[in-house]
Amino acid sequence: MDAKLEDLQKRKSNASQAGSERAIKRQRAKGKMLARERIDYLLDEGSFNELDMLARHRAHEAGLADRPYTDGVITGWGTISGRKVFVFSQDFTVMGGALGEVFAEKLHKVMDLAVATGAPIIGLNDGAGARIQEGVVSLDGYGGIFVRNVAASGVIPQISVILGPCAGGAVYSPAITDFIFMVRGKSHMFITGPDVVKTVTGEEVTLEELGGAVSHASKSGVATFVADSEEQVLDDVKDLLSYLPSNNLDQTPRVEPADNPDRICSELSEILPDNANIPYDMKQVIYTVVDDGDYLEYHAHWGRSITCGFARIDGRAVGVVGNQPMILAGVLDIESSEKAARFVRTCDAFNIPLLTFVDVPGFLPGVDQEHGGIIRHGAKLLYAYCEATVPRIQVITRKAYGGAYVVMDSKSVGSDLSFAWPTAEIAVMGPQGAVEILHRRELAEVSNPAAAATRRAELIDDYTKRLANPYIAAERGFIDDVIEPAQTRQKVVAGFELLEAKREELPQRKHGNVPL
Repeated sequence: MDAKLEDLQKRKSNASQAGSERAIKRQRAKGKMLARERIDYLLDEGSFNELDMLARHRAHEAGLADRPYTDGVITGWGTISGRKVFVFSQDFTVMGGALGEVFAEKLHKVMDLAVATGAPIIGLNDGAGARIQEGVVSLDGYGGIFVRNVAASGVIPQISVILGPCAGGAVYSPAITDFIFMVRGKSHMFITGPDVVKTVTGEEVTLEELGGAVSHASKSGVATFVADSEEQVLDDVKDLLSYLPSNNLDQTPRVEPADNPDRICSELSEILPDNANIPYDMKQVIYTVVDDGDYLEYHAHWGRSITCGFARIDGRAVGVVGNQPMILAGVLDIESSEKAARFVRTCDAFNIPLLTFVDVPGFLPGVDQEHGGIIRHGAKLLYAYCEATVPRIQVITRKAYGGAYVVMDSKSVGSDLSFAWPTAEIAVMGPQGAVEILHRRELAEVSNPAAAATRRAELIDDYTKRLANPYIAAERGFIDDVIEPAQTRQKVVAGFELLEAKREELPQRKHGNVPL
């Protein structure tokens, strides 16, 4: 027995240091953590249980003489803040972290276990893509991963952390998951690299410009969260998990609140400028209303005319959506519509209540927007809200015009509770545009420019007083109450407490046809 135990210990020791010293030095020279160090940092101390530690490839015919244990990926489960999670960590020091048949089988197993036990799965990606020597077998392995990603979608949270290269077909597994984290200067995602781009199109582009964290966070919308270091990005993953349930059958996490639920938000009474055309920061409204001002923003650098993120209201995790007047006056455009739609559907999938702040003058006009599909992309957000069955509260702070008002979780598309500040302007369009249409002939008949300007101002003032206010909507029940801004937190806390018992079932069907 002693000899066999000694043999086992030797094998496990080799598996725990499967990469060569040269490969380890190269990894450290890039300022990157090793695969096991990442797991140790992410999980609670001593909680990791490894799977398939002694797995090795069997691709003898491919000419792979070296057969290191783990086959380039470390898989298993552990806990984060006491909650069970599954994890895999690609090991760049073992065959460049490239995926082969056994590598894929290990991922298939851990993904199946995560779904079967209802726990989040976190992928720490740092690999060279498909293992070329294993050819089509590697490609088949990726197919198995993609199928499992889709099967797990909306069932358990799936988180992808990009900590090195992620290229070709390998990018599609992270793309299917719920959240993608990247590190500035170290993470790269692309279908084809700079050399191929130059060969095919003649364009010269650096690796960072093409597929770096900043590019994907601000231009493509691929990266959900970006951090400056591996440690920070892993801390951010832990923070995100604190807002998410373990699976779609669980309720959202709740913590003992330190912030008074009856707190008056007196500063909100002064936040809106006197001139309705002057912007203000919607995030300041959010910070004021939510518990302790804590707000984890989602896609902070993309689609910036809308802000989305996670917060807590009286200890309950909630998803927050708000038009951002600081960017393009808070209009809905292609990027912001798609961003918010994805966020709303994510929250709905995982039973996270939605709080929506509205200050929207409309959809962004323009040939580029129309030809780019603003109708289709705007419909995504409309679809997401109409489909959502979680508790939903709407707060209209200022402008709520036209179809954009309807799309932003209005009562007509299923908001459970709708509140408006006295400053709310709920109308088909803004006063100036409405007057130009309704009184076009009258204004055209006034020959004196000064007199026309005076009359236009009178008509705008009259329209504003009669129609661009919350009271007609309140009379008809399209909003439930007109509230003082300072009461916003109190009303929202009471509303979510009421809606905690909400139950709503969608009709039986295979699935809806989202306007993708």
